[in-house]
Amino acid sequence: MTVLVLLRHGESVWNQENRFTGWTDVDLSPKGVDEAKNAGTALKSKGFVFDVAFSSVLVRATRTLDIVLDEMGLKGIEIFKSWRLNERHYGALQGLNKAQTAQQYSEEQVAIWRRSYAQPPPALTREDVRFPGHDPLYKDVNINELPLGESLKDTESRFLPYWHGDIEPFLFKQKRVIIVAHGNTLRALVKYLDGMSEEEIVKLDIPTGIPLVYELDGTLKPIKSYYLK
Repeated sequence: MTVLVLLRHGESVWNQENRFTGWTDVDLSPKGVDEAKNAGTALKSKGFVFDVAFSSVLVRATRTLDIVLDEMGLKGIEIFKSWRLNERHYGALQGLNKAQTAQQYSEEQVAIWRRSYAQPPPALTREDVRFPGHDPLYKDVNINELPLGESLKDTESRFLPYWHGDIEPFLFKQKRVIIVAHGNTLRALVKYLDGMSEEEIVKLDIPTGIPLVYELDGTLKPIKSYYLK
């Protein structure tokens, strides 16, 4: 049996303000810091130990991972950070208040943008300051791979090659892995692991700061999964 832990970062400042965040690099809120500490404490109390950790490059994920490992007393483990684990890019919606956006475009339209599997939000242009190509964080990424806006389907297509090429090899060696990422990248992975349909995945919500544990067989098929509270 191989153990994989998925963790959505603690609440961010923009989660708290009910804003579309996406790739905007905002920090944890005080509540988010507490959630990360609680996640680390829960993992340690249940005897979890990790050999390798993965996170997105966004600070709300990297800081959550740092806090968790500190609470667990784990030092010196391998840590890999990749933009492919970033949150879904919300395009031109990034930075907007969700309630105000619903008033402007209708609740039905915003619900489609937020929860449908294949419908992307309104796209940015490359001239927009929110386009990742303007951020030095992505200077080594091919500009044609950087999104102007993404659906969950797009996020899944961007993330799964990294899962297969970079994360699975550690699991096949029975390394103990934690992935600290975002609501939509983790939803994409859960959809893949659990074989969920497009209709099922739109109803799934992953809470901030609560470890989701997967026990996997030798082929990396789930034996069971549960939240650690």
